[in-house]
This record gives sequence, structure tokens and C-alpha cells, in this order.
Amino acid sequence: MSNSKEKLFSEFPPVSTDTWMEKIVADLKGADFEKKLVWKTNEGFSVKPFYREEDIAGLKTTDSLPGQFPYVRGTKNDNDWYVRQDIVVEDFTKANKKALGLLNKGITSLGFIIPREEVKPENISILLEGIHAECVELNFKTCSRKSVELVKIIVAYLKSKGYDLTKCAGSINMDFVGPILRKGHVVEDAITQMSEAVNATRELRMFRVIGINAYLFNNAGAFITQELGYALAWGNAVLAKLIETGVDPALAAKRIKFNFGIGSNYFMEIAKFRAARWLWSEIVNAYDPQCPSPDCPNKTETGICRCAAKMNIFAQTSKFNQTIFDAHVNMLRTQTEAMSAGIAGVDSIMVSPFDESFKTPDEFSERIARNQQLLLKEEAHLDKIVDASGGSYYIETLTASIAQEAWKLFLDTEEKGFYELIKSGEIQKTINASAATRFKAVSQRREILLGTNQFPNFTEKAAQKIQAGFCGCGCESKNENGIETLNSKRLSHDFEALRLATEKSGKTPKAFMLTIGNLAMRLARSQFSCNFFACAGYQVIDNLGFETIEAGIKAAREAKADIVVLCSSDDEYATFAPEAYKLTNGKEILVVAGAPECMEELKAQGIDKFIHVRSNVLETLKAFNDKLGIKQ
Repeated sequence: MSNSKEKLFSEFPPVSTDTWMEKIVADLKGADFEKKLVWKTNEGFSVKPFYREEDIAGLKTTDSLPGQFPYVRGTKNDNDWYVRQDIVVEDFTKANKKALGLLNKGITSLGFIIPREEVKPENISILLEGIHAECVELNFKTCSRKSVELVKIIVAYLKSKGYDLTKCAGSINMDFVGPILRKGHVVEDAITQMSEAVNATRELRMFRVIGINAYLFNNAGAFITQELGYALAWGNAVLAKLIETGVDPALAAKRIKFNFGIGSNYFMEIAKFRAARWLWSEIVNAYDPQCPSPDCPNKTETGICRCAAKMNIFAQTSKFNQTIFDAHVNMLRTQTEAMSAGIAGVDSIMVSPFDESFKTPDEFSERIARNQQLLLKEEAHLDKIVDASGGSYYIETLTASIAQEAWKLFLDTEEKGFYELIKSGEIQKTINASAATRFKAVSQRREILLGTNQFPNFTEKAAQKIQAGFCGCGCESKNENGIETLNSKRLSHDFEALRLATEKSGKTPKAFMLTIGNLAMRLARSQFSCNFFACAGYQVIDNLGFETIEAGIKAAREAKADIVVLCSSDDEYATFAPEAYKLTNGKEILVVAGAPECMEELKAQGIDKFIHVRSNVLETLKAFNDKLGIKQ
């Protein structure tokens, strides 16, 4: 069989890149290749429609193996990862009971979010009762000013239980940058506290105590290279400061954990994590961290510790692209996001429940979120293959391109000073500008949110399912210190506000499709228009077609339509549109579906409402709401 396969492939002669390009250019029939097929990314580089072996020629990273420096292919020789779920601790006994239950449902990593005033030894004992610390990853988050105290309590607890501290894995998310990003709150003695926390965990070799919370950039709408570039600058700033206080470079690096978000750009996210490990290993290596173990096989001849250069990555699905309307689509988003992280070889993953954007997740949504990861392991076997994307011309090129752009941003940030840029709000302003670009792209449907700005559920109502406190209004964007903070709006927020305004107004505007003339064009444009107006929560009334404009207007009035959408072909609009405009006579809003050549002539006759693929959907629908008396 193998011989026959070899003969089969040998029958196909090699095809050069020039030959492929000649065929593509011919098929484009004069259209510009760059404009038609080359994708200009927000990340600062272009993506071609196809890649070949010569595109990765000279890339040294393709020669590396999983578990080997510079770790672009992974920091370990397997692809197993921790399946994590976080618990907001309000009652320690109940949280312990929930945690024990989760361990029997496939969870291998627990995250506990603890109120600052409850950081006490007796509470930690209750919380961890019955949980074997050598068998599960334990992660904690509290007020950063209480983190040192929490570290000492946990170390004391693990010792009191007789655990082998070298086998206890986990983290404490100590972060003094996050409060600046979110609230403009600056802590001056942060590095002293971080240094104390690092030294307190010397015996916990698998415990990380400094969190680089790059997911904050992701959830604010940052581009991929911004999330990575600023994360590296953040990590390097922490590393340098710790070393200045006398912490050994190898120990300092081994106490840092990177907490990334996962965006919806499937292949780009795979490449992001591969590039992240690569760049961080080079940064750590530059500090010449000496290996403390004389028998360690993972060090250079000069004693440089290669283990210190391993980036520990926790990845959580993005909140930025979650939606309230058609919320079950969130499961599709988080599934592909988790796949990206899993294939990329991260250390732990948390999938957000699909209803997290509008309510406190319930048992059902939490179970679905857990099972999404378990499916990737038990059914798709993604944990069985290390760096499955390695060697792909596309992924390898994306990895190199993202690394190059992120490195440029890292160097620029380092030159100006990461902490200085954060405290001045410059990094926040840059990311908020990127978010604004994405909001505009969504409003124009250049970025699609299924169920929100494209193909909405026509009859869905959402106001009743939103719990108090889930406004997503961006009310934290300013603070009393005057430091600009990160955007807190989700990408779908403006469309949701528009549709909720319609829903809460008590009015349900009706958009009637007056389909006439060319069959193919009227059907295509009526479908486009139905989706367009349904994004604002309007009732859309589609039709197969009318013989005359008069018959269509009559049917629209019988349906008590507020808007009449004329759906026909460009050639026929010159005749149909003026007739429809005359018959509506201002009683209904007349809209022409399309951008015909005769648009200016129609405008001269008073017909000024057009919807088409170049329309700003959000702004156009806002204008219709205003005209119909619906206030946001």
C-alpha cells in the first residue's frame, strides 16, 4: 500500500509558485491581486491567500522540537493541559463543596477568587479541605495588597498537611498593573511586595505568584500583536525590577505566569501563543539566568537555565466578543477559541460560560463550558499531539509575522518605559483606539458578530434575561486619578443597546419588503434588507414579489408598515423608485435596497434612504430609530 501511494504522488509533477500565480491572475480576470486576495491585518502585516515551502525557508524555529529552547513548539513533550474553572468565593464551605464536585466532573485546575477581608488561615483550611494539592492545580486571586499574606498562608497550609511542595502546582494572581488599567489606581510599593511573595515560595517549584494579565488587553479590544507586545513588556518590567531587588533571575522568571485572552481569529491565535513562548524565552535568556541545580539536564554549557525561559500560559476565552442576543453562538466562539489554545500547547485553559455577558452563570452553562474542553481532549484528542500546527507554511509564517510585529512594539515600549506608559495612560489610549477601530468595523459589518450585526434571530427578546449589574456600558472608562482606563465595552454593545432600545420602547417597527422586478436581485436584496433591519429588532415582512408598485404599497399599508423597502435591480430602480416615492407620499419611510448608478438622480427627486453593503449599519439604524421616535 505504501508503495502504491508513493507512485500515486510521483505522478503529479511539482507546481512552481509562479505557475500558481499565473493561474490565479488569470482567474481574477483583471482584478487587482493585492486588493482582492491579500488580507491587510490589524496586526500590521499582510496575509497572502496561499503559502509554500519557500515562505518558511530560513526560519530557525522550524528546526526546533517540542520541549526545546526557544519553545516555539511548546515547553513540554506532551500536549496535556489543565482544565480550569474559577469559583467566586462568598461562603468558604459552599465553595469547598463546589470545588470537590468539580474535581469529579473533569476539572483539573481550580481558581478561587477570594474577598480581601476573608484572607485568613482558617478560611483557606476550610476552602481546601479534602482537596489533594499534589493532584490538582490550585490558583488564587485576591486584592494584590493581600497577596503576600495569602502566599504565606498557603505555604504554611501545604506544609502542615505534609505535602511534597515540589509537586504542588498553582498560582496566585498578584497584579499591580491591572488596577491601573481598570481603575487608574497606582500602588507605589508594588515591587517590594512582589519580591517578598517570590521569596516566600522558594520551596514551591511549580507555583507562580506574579500574574501578567494580558487578557485585560484582549477583553478591551486590543489587536493580537498589542496583547502580546505589551504582555512581554509587562513581564520584562516585572522581571527586571525583581532582579534589581536581589531576586535570582532564574527564580524570578519561574514565578511569573502569563494570563492571556483568546480571540476569535483561529489561526492567528495559534500563532500568537507560539510566538509568545518564543519571544519570552529570548527575553529571559538575555538575563543569563543560572541554573541552581548541578544535575539539571536542561541547561547550557555555561550554566544558563533553560527551564527559566519557559513561559507558563493560562488562556481564557475572550469576553470582548461575547454577545447577549443569540447567546448560544457564544459556545461556537469559545469552542474555536479553546481549540486555538489547545493546539498551540498552552498550560491551562478556562472556557467562559455562554451566558456570562448578561447573568451569573448557572450550573447548566458552567457544565457546558467544562465539557467543551473535555470534548477537545476525549473526542478530538487534541491533547495527544504536540504542536499539531508545526510545519504548516501558513502557521509558521503567521508565527514569524506576529513575533516580528510584537517585538517591534516590545522594543518601543521598553525604550519609553512600560510603567511610565501605563501610569500616563498611553498604552490604554492606544488599545482604546484599536477597540474604536473594531467597533467601527462591526458597525460597517467588516467584522462580523453572528446573531448581532449579521443574521440575527428575528424574534428574539433579551431584556428580561439580563441581570442587574450587567450593563457593559463602559462606565469605568474614567476615574478620579485622571488616568485613562481600558475600554470595558464588549464588541456587540452598541448593537445590543440599539436593539434593546427598540424592545424597551414598546414599539415594534415594521419593515415591509416591496419585492418587484428581476427575480434574483429582488430576492437577494430582500434577504439582505431583512437581516439589516432585524439587527435593530424590527419586525420584517418579506414577500415573494408584486406585479406592480401600487399593489406592493397597498399590501404594505394593510400590514401597517412603518418602512417600505424597495427591492429590485439597479436598472429598474430608475422607474420603480419614483413611483413608490410618490405613492408613499411621506406616510411610510421609503428605503431603496442597493446603491444604483441613478442614486444621485433619485436623491434629486427626494429619495434619500439607501441601504447597501457599504452602509454603516449601526449609524443607519440609529437614524431610523430616531425618526421613529425610539430613544436610546
